[in-house]
Amino acid sequence: MNLLHTLLAFVVALGTLVVVHELGHYWVARLCGVKVLRFSVGMGRIVWSRRFGPDQTEWALSILPLGGYVKMLDAREQDVSEMAPEDLKREFTRQSVWRRIAIVAAGPLANFILAILLFAGLFMHGIPEPIPKLRAMAEQSAAYQAGLRGGETITAINGEPVHAWTEVRWQLMQHVLEKTPARLDVESAGPNGGKLLNTVTLSLDGVSTDDLEGDFLTKLGLSLARPQAILGKIMDGPAMRAGLQKGDLILAVNGAPIKDGLALVELVRASPGKPLMLHGLRGQSEFNIAVTPDTLTDNGQTIGRIKVEVPLAPEMTVVSDPPWTAVAKGAEKTWDTSAMTLKMIGKMIVGQVSWKNITGPITIADYAGQTAKVGLVSYLSFIAFISISLGVMNLLPIPVLDGGHLLYYSLEILTGRPVSERFGEIAQRAGIGILMMLMLVAAFNDIVRLMF
Repeated sequence: MNLLHTLLAFVVALGTLVVVHELGHYWVARLCGVKVLRFSVGMGRIVWSRRFGPDQTEWALSILPLGGYVKMLDAREQDVSEMAPEDLKREFTRQSVWRRIAIVAAGPLANFILAILLFAGLFMHGIPEPIPKLRAMAEQSAAYQAGLRGGETITAINGEPVHAWTEVRWQLMQHVLEKTPARLDVESAGPNGGKLLNTVTLSLDGVSTDDLEGDFLTKLGLSLARPQAILGKIMDGPAMRAGLQKGDLILAVNGAPIKDGLALVELVRASPGKPLMLHGLRGQSEFNIAVTPDTLTDNGQTIGRIKVEVPLAPEMTVVSDPPWTAVAKGAEKTWDTSAMTLKMIGKMIVGQVSWKNITGPITIADYAGQTAKVGLVSYLSFIAFISISLGVMNLLPIPVLDGGHLLYYSLEILTGRPVSERFGEIAQRAGIGILMMLMLVAAFNDIVRLMF
């Protein structure tokens, strides 16, 4: 059932992005007067098709779901020697170079527009996000060395306001790539209910670009503050037998202070079959209760469990914006993500970022399934990010891709004549070779992620 759910989420996401991309080519081609012969979702052999419209364009589904194409009237692919003059005027290569550029660029542009609209819709709806309030950190961490102790709320990074944890992660990721320190404005509780404002400089030297794929914030000592270790529902098990009750506040275990609920859960999981002495508060009264966690096996790992619920959700906020502000933020988010993607690609080329960051359809399908399970907001955010990636990748100056054709047309503008057929053929083969290499790297990375 999980596999079916993942496949469905992947097909819906990829199908949406392919259709939007190809509709961009189709609409601008029609706007420029070019005749469209076929609109295909998928590649390879056609399994279903119907003809519609004044040009009887063939709308088709093909057997390989990874991709799609728009087939236009093109003298390079069809014999036009006996074609009527009115149809020849609608042939692709007879259009001005600027019209050809518009048609080719329309596909990636459609992906960027889709991302902007999705982000704008999410910003208007309001996205529940964790407040960037910090958990206590280890003394050897970069965050502690910078002067943070836990309980602070990050309000800005290098003067840029942040309101949610994802914004903190995004801003710090960019500083890691640029190898620059981050100046954090933080707010903490002061005396008599007031607030203390402070600015600290966080060194990012301990984080490499290879760490960005994982939870690099934890490596810096930054993590979300969690609620106190207040017990929730008590189920039949060690906690109930020991006499623990709902609402008990756990202050220490075996004499060591417990800073929050997550610390209690981690300690219990790490103590299968080991007696634990819990010191806590029940109302105004202190208590000491001994409890021994049951020993269980979870995904091949031996863990402890006392059968009690402990609230772990961080403090949340919902940020929503009016329509025009949401559209502006959506455009800014799309631009920043595109720039970040290009930076990552550039650093991969020069060897500053590992090629392990290249992902293929298996990893994308996995993320599609995971985000779909979380909810519609996460799934739509995932589609927006993949749409940006698709747009950026298609604009790369690699023959076969849209960016390769745009490179040809740019050379045509500069030289005053189109590139030769011989040059085009050689570049086409080179482009296919590059794409095959990238696909192999992506497939290898996907398999390694599945195995390890």
